[in-house]
Amino acid sequence: MAAKETQPVETKSVLSVDVGGTHVKILATGQSEPRKFTSGPTLTPARMVAGVKKLAGDWQYELVSIGYPGPVLRNRPVAEPHNLASGWMGFNFEKAFGRPVKVINDAAMQALGSYKSGKMLFLGLGTGLGSAMIVEGLIEPMELSHLPYKKATYEDYVGERALERWGKKKWRHYVEDVIGRLIAALEPDDVVIGGGNVRVLKKLPPGCRAGDNANAFAGGFRLWAADSAPAPASARMADTASSAIRSVAATRR
Repeated sequence: MAAKETQPVETKSVLSVDVGGTHVKILATGQSEPRKFTSGPTLTPARMVAGVKKLAGDWQYELVSIGYPGPVLRNRPVAEPHNLASGWMGFNFEKAFGRPVKVINDAAMQALGSYKSGKMLFLGLGTGLGSAMIVEGLIEPMELSHLPYKKATYEDYVGERALERWGKKKWRHYVEDVIGRLIAALEPDDVVIGGGNVRVLKKLPPGCRAGDNANAFAGGFRLWAADSAPAPASARMADTASSAIRSVAATRR
């Protein structure tokens, strides 16, 4: 009996949206240059969607991935963001975009785009402290930023406001201490330090590698990879992320 011929699965185009406390950044399948607009404490989900649709008006996309700066459960935010306006819980993103939407914690989305293998810890140095772990391909968003540390929380010592308050030298000391504590507690095989403020570090802590904000877009593409390709998940993730990162990196040369 002749073997069945495997039919190629059509890959749908994805719009990857990274919602941050300072900017909302977007990139679609097939595009090489990300776009962004300012977010901040007045940004509601409706304004975010309107801004994204306007910014991506000349792009073609069939699916949407959203990296959200807060905890997400079953594709929905379960807490309001600390650095944006309220109204995110219960908001219907699929209705607003008119397309299928997947929502994931923003640190988890960047972690997904950074993942290679084994047990990886991702820490994002940005407006706050993003965190996620991936163990053998299974992603677990974490909320480590608000755990107690010294007289406040981790975020109060390594977030954007902490950098402004303490200055670079003292901030770097706190970052090294916090990362060391988390590595000791979680025992990862691989540690990725991402977020916009990774560039402020003079050197990375031992055993760590630098992430790239482009990885957030790659993570958004990976969210849909399992639904659109027959290859093993690890191979799909690696191929999708690599092509996305190469595409964005090429525009910076």
